[in-house]
Amino acid sequence: MAVIKLLPLIVMFQLVVAASAASSPLKVGYYKKSCPGLENIVKRTTTKFILRDRTLAAPLLRMHFHDCFVRGCDASVLLNSTSTNQAERDAIPNLSLRGFDVVDAAKEALERECPGVVSCADVLALVARDAVSLIYGPYWQVPVGRRDGNQSIAFEALTNLPPPFANISTLITMFGNKGLNVKDLVVLSGGHTLGISHCTSFTNRLYNFTGKGDTDPTLDPYYAVQLKKKCKPGDTTSFVSLDRTATRFDEDYYTSVAKRRGLLQSDAALLDNRQTRNYVLTQLFYHGESFERDFGNSMIKMGKIGVLTGSNGQIRRKCALVN
Repeated sequence: MAVIKLLPLIVMFQLVVAASAASSPLKVGYYKKSCPGLENIVKRTTTKFILRDRTLAAPLLRMHFHDCFVRGCDASVLLNSTSTNQAERDAIPNLSLRGFDVVDAAKEALERECPGVVSCADVLALVARDAVSLIYGPYWQVPVGRRDGNQSIAFEALTNLPPPFANISTLITMFGNKGLNVKDLVVLSGGHTLGISHCTSFTNRLYNFTGKGDTDPTLDPYYAVQLKKKCKPGDTTSFVSLDRTATRFDEDYYTSVAKRRGLLQSDAALLDNRQTRNYVLTQLFYHGESFERDFGNSMIKMGKIGVLTGSNGQIRRKCALVN
């Protein structure tokens, strides 16, 4: 009976999230008077880190995505676990996240300039944008005005983040629950043009796809051989680039997917739907002509999921701790 009672609440929560993604009071220039140096401070801080380590762009982008898909874009992914609660950042899907120190450094710089004004959620959204832009990816205007949440629950990361083995139906449903459409799904999946994946996220495709010791038949056979050289059964430490240009933002991800070399099952799934497949092929044939513009637009839309504004939430002084 408890499950039956809970289902309507889940549906209601999903509708609220979708509605807030469609229309929110966020705006570009929200801090124009209260913290006019905001964007310069965040960019300066992010630049310092990215110049030292270009590979940080991928996990910072992923961190923003993982934040928005759980409780909305409220910086809940930045909160530390406590003695009584395991937070999102310690959930299995988030254990490989890096770059918390970049967000913390930007927030500390802002606290010196305009204390108690800018939320950690806004800092994370700006850091993710700047990190992508700094490695020659797109630049988009980030509407701000978010406030920070005061709860973070590891289990919610497990149930809200799309898993690497998701099929296209699951992906469409999970994105739809956040107010994102099929185009947003295929565009935001293009973020996998950056970064790496640990072998554990895809070795089932190599060694035991249907439970019979077989290889995923949709995976290019030559690519499967190459992956097996890098990832042996039971390998929990090795990793593979998500595409051939893992530190450069480009359309190569779609080239890989079109050639049946999408690393994750969720990447390969983009060929299983007419709309997502057409987008993949369009970027392949037109060299990503619309991808950067589309990516910025979908990131703006994603950044509005479930935001806290007005008197809701708080402005955390430190991003890892509630006030």
